[in-house]
Amino acid sequence: MRVSRLMLVTLRDVPAEAEIPSHRLLLRGGYIRRISAGIYAYLPLLWRVLQKISTIVREELNRTGALETLLPQLQPAELWQRSGRWAGYTAGEGIMFHLEDRQGRELGLGPTHEEVITTLAGDLLRSYRQLPVNLYQIQTKFRDEIRPRFGLMRGREFIMKDAYSFHADEDCLRRTYADMDTAYRRIFERCGLRAVAVEADSGAIGGSASQEFMVTAEAGEDLILTSPDGRYAANQERAVSLPAEAVPLIGGLRQSGAGEALATPGQTSIEALCRAHGFDASQLVKVLLLLARFEDGLRQPLLVSLRGDQELNEVKLANVVSARLAGDHGALLGVEPLTAELLRQERLDLDLSALPLGYLGPDLEDALLASQGLVLDNVDSRAGTAGAATLPERKPRLERSFLRLFDPTATDLEAFICGANRVDTHRVGASWAGLGLTPGADQVVDLRAAQPGDRCQHDPSQRLEAARGIEVGHIFQLGRKYSEALEATFTNEQGIDEPLWMGCYGIGVSRLAQAAVEQHHDADGIIWPAAIAPFSVIVVIANVQEAGQVALAEQLYGEIQRAGHEVLLDDRPERAGVKFKDADLIGIPWRVVVGRGAATGRVELVRRADGERQELAAEELVAALNRQMP
Repeated sequence: MRVSRLMLVTLRDVPAEAEIPSHRLLLRGGYIRRISAGIYAYLPLLWRVLQKISTIVREELNRTGALETLLPQLQPAELWQRSGRWAGYTAGEGIMFHLEDRQGRELGLGPTHEEVITTLAGDLLRSYRQLPVNLYQIQTKFRDEIRPRFGLMRGREFIMKDAYSFHADEDCLRRTYADMDTAYRRIFERCGLRAVAVEADSGAIGGSASQEFMVTAEAGEDLILTSPDGRYAANQERAVSLPAEAVPLIGGLRQSGAGEALATPGQTSIEALCRAHGFDASQLVKVLLLLARFEDGLRQPLLVSLRGDQELNEVKLANVVSARLAGDHGALLGVEPLTAELLRQERLDLDLSALPLGYLGPDLEDALLASQGLVLDNVDSRAGTAGAATLPERKPRLERSFLRLFDPTATDLEAFICGANRVDTHRVGASWAGLGLTPGADQVVDLRAAQPGDRCQHDPSQRLEAARGIEVGHIFQLGRKYSEALEATFTNEQGIDEPLWMGCYGIGVSRLAQAAVEQHHDADGIIWPAAIAPFSVIVVIANVQEAGQVALAEQLYGEIQRAGHEVLLDDRPERAGVKFKDADLIGIPWRVVVGRGAATGRVELVRRADGERQELAAEELVAALNRQMP
C-alpha cells in the first residue's frame, strides 16, 4: 500500500474533544474521525487493526470449539420483557436505543444478545445429546450512553465479540467458563496487551460468577484492587476487604446507650463535625437517605447506615435492593439520594425541609415520612414501563416505611456518635440497643467500598493496592436466569425437561484497539504491538526528487511484500521530517529510511518501540526483518 493512496490525514494539533492519550493519537494519526458524540468512523488504518484483532479472536474461539454466527441487531421488545430487562435497559439505565415500527411494535437496537440467543437455543437445542454448544459473533452493538467520552472507550456504537454457551449441567458450564478464561488470556497476550483478570460485579446481565479482564493504564475508568501476593484482584465495585479498626470512643456509652445530646450548629458533614469536636470519623455512624425506583411504580425510601470513615458502594447497594424487591416489583430502575430535584422528577409531594438532613440518626422514624401524607402527584398510571406487563401491580405507589440496611462497620461499633434526628444536634455515646435497634441478619450487609490500603481478607498482613484499568473483556456464569425466563428447556438423560445452563463471554474489539494505544505509546505517537499493527513496515523515501532513492525504495517495497510482510511505501512529496513524524505518530513497528545512502546501496532500519537504528546494505534488509519480526 502506498501512503499517497491511503487517504491518510494526520493532525498536528490536539483535537479539543480528546481527553486521554489514546483518543488524541487515534484522531491525530488518521485512524478514526468523529461523526457525532460517541459515533466514530473507522478509517482504513484502524479497520486493518480491527480485522487483525478479530482474526486473533476467531482463531482462539474456534480453538475452543465455539461456532461463529451472526444475530440480528434489531430485537423485539417482547423478548426483553419476558426476561424482565426491558424496563431496566430503557427506563432505568436507559442505555438501549428503542423505537416503534410502522405497526406500533416496540424494538430495541441490541446492546447485548442474551434474549435472542436463548430463544434460538430453546427452539434448536432439544436434547442433552446436542450439548454443550458455544456460539459467538463479532458485530456492532449500541448503547445510548449518557456521556459518551474517550473516543472508542465509551461510545454509542462499538464492535464487540459476544459468545453464549449452553449446557446440560453446571459442571459443564464451569468447564467451558474455564476454557474461555484460558482463551481470553491467550487473546490478550497475542494482541500484545498486559491484561489482569479480576473478580467483577455481574451488573444487569446477572449470573452467579463473573470475571473482567482489565488492561492496566493510567486513563482507565475502573479502579482495580489487588493484593501484593497476586492471590486477589477485583474491580472496586466487587472488591471486599477488612476495614481499619475504629478508634474507640472516649467515655464509651452514655445514658444507657441513648447518647448525650451535643449541639452541632451547621455541622452537617463528617469533616465539619470531626474538626469542631476532635472526633475521629471511624467513631461516627453516618446515615444516608435514598430512594429506589422500581418498574411497577414502587418508590422505596432507603435508610443506609455505615461507619463515618467508609464510602458507600452503590453497586453493592443496588444488588441488595434488587435482590430484595425486584421479584415482586420488576426491574430496579435506579437508586439515588433523596433530593428536591429527584422529588420533582418523580412528582412526589414531600417537604424535605421537615427532614433533619445532615442530622439523621439510624433510628429515624417511619412516621416522619408517613406524617407528611406523601402522594404521587399526577403520575402516569398506565401499565408503567413496557416490559412489566407480567407484573401483578401496575399502579405507582410510594412505600411509606424505610428499608433499613446496615453495613457491618456500623453495627460492629459498641458506642458511637450519630445524628439526633433534629437540626443542629448529634448524640454522643449511643449504642444500637440504646436506640431501640436490633438489626437483623438480613439487614446487615456489606455495603462499603473497599479502598486501597485496606487489609486483605485472605491475609490481613497484606494491604490492597490500586491500579487503573480499562475493561476489555468480561465472562459470566449466567446459570439459568435467561433460560427459565424464556422457557428454553432441553430433555435430560432421564427424559425430563429442564432449563438450559448458560454462560456469556464478551470482548470489546474496538475498545481493545484503543486500549492497546493507551498502553503502548510515547511522546511521539502510537507504538503498535506487532500482531495488531496495521502494517509491519513503512518504507520512507527521504526525497522523492532523487531518482535513485525512488528506485531503491520501490525495489525494497516489492521484496518486503514478496517476503510476506505488510508494508507501506511513503511516496508523498513531503519533507523527510514530516514523513518521519508521521511514521512515529501512526506507530508502524519498523521504519526503513531510503535516503542519501541509496547511492551506495545503504538503508537505515529503525525499530519504533525503542528507536534503535541500524544501517545495513539494501540486500540484507529482508533477512534482517525476517530475523526480528515474529
